Amino acid sequence: MTERPWIAHYDDGVPPSLAYPPGTLVDVLRATAAQRPAHPAVLFKGATLTYGDLDRLSTAFAAALAADGVRPGDRVGLLLPNCPQFIVGQFGIWKAGAIVVALNPTYTERELELPLRQAGVEVLVALTRFYARVKAVQPRTSVRRVIATNIKEYLPRLTSLMFTVFRERKEGHRITLAGGDAWFTSVLAAGAGRRPPNVTVSADDRAVILASGGTTGTPKGVIGLHHAYVQAGLQLQEWTKALCAPWVDRIMLPLPLFHVYANVGVQGMAFMGHNPLALVPNPRDLDDVLATIGKVRPTFFTGVPTLFTALLNHPDVREGRADFSSIRICFSGASALMAETRRRFEDLTGGRIIEGYSLTEGMMACMVNPVLGTAKTGSIGMPLPDVDVLVVDADDPSIVLDANQVGEILIRAPQVMEGYWCNPRETALVLRPRPEGGTWLHTGDLGYLDEDGYVFIVDRKKDLIKTSGYQVWPREIEEVLATHPAVLEVGVAGVPHDTRGEVVKAWVVLRPGRSAPPDAEDLRAWCRERLAPYKVPAMVEFRSELPKSMVGKVLRRMLTQAPHASD
Repeated sequence: MTERPWIAHYDDGVPPSLAYPPGTLVDVLRATAAQRPAHPAVLFKGATLTYGDLDRLSTAFAAALAADGVRPGDRVGLLLPNCPQFIVGQFGIWKAGAIVVALNPTYTERELELPLRQAGVEVLVALTRFYARVKAVQPRTSVRRVIATNIKEYLPRLTSLMFTVFRERKEGHRITLAGGDAWFTSVLAAGAGRRPPNVTVSADDRAVILASGGTTGTPKGVIGLHHAYVQAGLQLQEWTKALCAPWVDRIMLPLPLFHVYANVGVQGMAFMGHNPLALVPNPRDLDDVLATIGKVRPTFFTGVPTLFTALLNHPDVREGRADFSSIRICFSGASALMAETRRRFEDLTGGRIIEGYSLTEGMMACMVNPVLGTAKTGSIGMPLPDVDVLVVDADDPSIVLDANQVGEILIRAPQVMEGYWCNPRETALVLRPRPEGGTWLHTGDLGYLDEDGYVFIVDRKKDLIKTSGYQVWPREIEEVLATHPAVLEVGVAGVPHDTRGEVVKAWVVLRPGRSAPPDAEDLRAWCRERLAPYKVPAMVEFRSELPKSMVGKVLRRMLTQAPHASD
């Protein structure tokens, strides 16, 4: 593959390829702790964890894990929100040579049981609030020991005291440990007196297992190698260096660390650039998000479209009481950013939102809009250095399509996943060699490249609506409905129809405070002025909220599982 038209549109100073150091984030942590031990690594609700602290605590945790029988290649689970314990635990697991299994704290017992069993997790670090859920599923898994940690352990003293008095018992954090389990603080104290394990972690060792539904929708564990963090982090650092300086500027992370966006992308960038990382444990707590922006004064804010929308509609933001003046750059990913949301947020804050795209299997092999150059409306940008993209025929991937032709997007990059955990069949479906050289990741996303090499996502292959012989992409309709002044959020999907196969249905959340809200016919009329007749929603259902994933992606499959209400 020789044609890479996007390189001509890189910002000045961004090279087409990078030189990657051979080490891991563990090496970066040790080197930084030796060079600047007092430099802040993690910021959390007024508390600071320095590089020296993080190196010392994670080494103690590694020693404790090794003493407990954890060996290189073993899997250790983290069931935690964004908090210092996640970072300490993760580096400790890596220093022991083990693999991090990052778990979604919102999982039900049934959802939690599957990844624990699949990965063979034997030791699990869990927040006290989730302890009862873990103990309920433990007999059906290989988990032999639970290490519990309270959110207050890394809070400033006064904040911790207030939490103990007013919230600890009410929110389910006050627990009694079962026999054989331990407190995180006790494990660290015990490990501090032990010799650290004599383990060497290489760039090609397995680092993490993250959850993905892949292109088939069935839960799978995605294996990421240590070099993915270094490569993704350097790619993103190089791309954003014009507005985010290493060592100095602060990166705010309200997105969950169990997700690839935060875990590999943002975390990799922060540690490779030595940028202090400000953690927010719950992105749905908008008051806390705004308070953290005010206290931390971040330069780089990472979010998803639903978070930007929610912030725009927060009373403090609408009434001009929120201060976004420190923010120079925002990164939006995980789902499509509506053009109207981007316009409103940039007009309000003065910050630049750059939209990007990757997927868990890509380990943050990203397409991103330029930081200073042209950000084309509707585009997710262009491939980062050392990331290649092809668009192939959705039914015959041997056919490479020309510019502006819609097909399946394929990615080639050094950091893509090793494969799915214990699932070679599904791995072979998405990782395939090609004549262009190397192994390419089949994303399951439909889109196209324009003449300049900008990538446009049309939709997921599995979300394509086929109505009366026409192909309809939900995102196009969502974009149109999002421009209606009364629409706050929207999701679109196909629902079965006796004669047309499928018809388009829209689920809409209206903005609060409207004296004369539109009805279904008003919204269909809005669409008829802007869309071909077969794309106009046949049904519109109003909702108070839409089902979303933990990272804010609207779950279309959950919308279509509900009974089809008439308009």
